[in-house]
Amino acid sequence: MAPWSTWSQSNSQPTSQEQQERQEPPPPSSPSITSKTSSPSSSQSPTLSPTEALRLNPKDAVHKEMPSPTELWQIAAKSLQTGMVTGSIGLLFGAGSGILRSAPPTLFALFAGLQWFTLGSSYMASRDLLHHAWGGDENMSSSDLVKASGVAGGVSGMVGGMIRGPRNILPGMLFFGTLGAGTSYLSQLTGGNESKPKTSWLDSKWSPMQRLSDRDYMNKIEEKILRLDAEIAIIDDNIASLKSSKSSVASTESATR
Repeated sequence: MAPWSTWSQSNSQPTSQEQQERQEPPPPSSPSITSKTSSPSSSQSPTLSPTEALRLNPKDAVHKEMPSPTELWQIAAKSLQTGMVTGSIGLLFGAGSGILRSAPPTLFALFAGLQWFTLGSSYMASRDLLHHAWGGDENMSSSDLVKASGVAGGVSGMVGGMIRGPRNILPGMLFFGTLGAGTSYLSQLTGGNESKPKTSWLDSKWSPMQRLSDRDYMNKIEEKILRLDAEIAIIDDNIASLKSSKSSVASTESATR
């Protein structure tokens, strides 16, 4: 019989087979399972390039590039033309106000023309620059157009207020900004029916006249030609019948003689 000390030591120490089982590492998971579990977000939410993101969200495609020299020249030419038109109107109003106030009309006309030229040119230039920065007219909504007109009106009011004096800058910005936004909003309301075809009094069912297209006109001409051909054929048949009757009458007369 083995002593108690040796029996307890033999039971307390594990066997070599049990040590190997404990030291064996767990079976490694397959690479396919690891790749799927390690990056679940890559399979569910794939990353998109900037161009694909802009295609999915076309409203975010805003032109942030500076205008080219050609575009700047076009904007400047358009603003100068608008300034010349508004400046000429300002000349007339300035001369009239000078005459009414018994003041030098030339001085009033020059000052009013300069002020109106500055208002018109600055408004058109700032509005066109905003339209280019916000993606162009084709990519802008109605609210964007109203906002751009309001901001452009505020810029022109600020420039006009700087000409008249520092006290007129803030009132000019408020007045012309509201005027620009209101005018653009009204133009959007009235211009919403441009897609509908324009009607005329000729299109009414009570009109004695009718609008004809080129195709309808050609069809009517062809119908008239066909009628004329039919009438000419009938006339030819009548002439042939008259000739045959005349020849038959002449033959009967010669036979009776």
